[in-house]
Amino acid sequence: MERRDFLRNSALASSLFFVPNFVRAFEDFEAKSIGYKRLVIIQLSGGNDGLNTIIPYNNDLYYNARPTLGIKNDVIKLNDELALHPSLKPLQHLYDSGELSIINNVGYPNPVRSHFRSMDIWQSGSSSDEYLQSGWLGRFLDKHGKHPYNAIELDETLSLALKGKTFNGIATNDYRALYKTARDPYFQNVLNYYNDQHLSEHNLGYLYKNMIDAKSSANYIYETTKVKLSQEDYPQNKFGKQLKSTAQFINSGLDTKVFYNALDGFDTHANQQNQQKRLLSIYAEALSSFVKDLKRNGTFEDTLILTFSEFGRRVRQNAANGTDHGSANNVFVVGKNLKTAGVYNQLSSLSDLDDNGDLKFTVDFRQIYATIIENWLETSTDGIISSPQKTLNFI
Repeated sequence: MERRDFLRNSALASSLFFVPNFVRAFEDFEAKSIGYKRLVIIQLSGGNDGLNTIIPYNNDLYYNARPTLGIKNDVIKLNDELALHPSLKPLQHLYDSGELSIINNVGYPNPVRSHFRSMDIWQSGSSSDEYLQSGWLGRFLDKHGKHPYNAIELDETLSLALKGKTFNGIATNDYRALYKTARDPYFQNVLNYYNDQHLSEHNLGYLYKNMIDAKSSANYIYETTKVKLSQEDYPQNKFGKQLKSTAQFINSGLDTKVFYNALDGFDTHANQQNQQKRLLSIYAEALSSFVKDLKRNGTFEDTLILTFSEFGRRVRQNAANGTDHGSANNVFVVGKNLKTAGVYNQLSSLSDLDDNGDLKFTVDFRQIYATIIENWLETSTDGIISSPQKTLNFI
């Protein structure tokens, strides 16, 4: 098969090589056991407004800074100072049962307010002046991964978070389509050609290697998952579908350590009220169904769920009834037997903001990562978190 024919004759080749749906992992990589505990990441992309997510409903400074955006009615009171956004009502049962920990004021020194750069910082686990080409979970896979499906992102492309220095996860938004694509006759012809020509040292060898890994992963995911389909009702939207697929993977016993999901649209510079209300409702309803699904199948106890956004919003609303890019934000941790459930730490003072009018951060996000790595994934942070971080006491 000529290279020009290989690239010209199949849309499959394009989808595999020019869009990173399938990512490389080395079969000869020596790894330790990946264990049985699972980590589910939920990324709220765009910079969710944490101050209207966890609301200081008894603070006049909050309402003075947000004369139209400040939320007064139907808030879900957590204590004498803080409340959940009304759209998070489906998550109240997690708070009441001690299965939700809310960590306030999470950020990092010298914060960046660019979506792309700040997301790179969160996903790589770097300092604001440090540029890493691998993700914090990717580096975990470098040490403990065996197969691409040990980490799965429920999307078409793989985030930096799951890209290691020598080992990557796999990205798919539809495991059935992944399986169907891998069974395409042209796909098999390409693999046969690879086997016939022994192209491992050829300049196209790594592309063929990607396809072999993709086919193997697609078969394994499909054959394992089809045995245990979800019986839980999920919202009929993209995010609900992501978490439903994640639950099916977990409940099927898939040998996957990390699952990565995302909900977009939180960049609320204008007309924030309705947009955030809608998005938080999507998030809460799907997450509630997800937890119920895991509990029904006895897999919740071995699953930890982390929700973050790349930054928060300014304390003061803008002239367009929205909020601009800020820094410190809240992080949600959901799981069984949390050491510190409920409100982990109090909100930073609204009378002592930083020079940009943002909440001051008190928890470095890498402390959360270090805690998860050491206390949940039960391994050392060496080679995963670039600078030592003091762990927290939520798990």
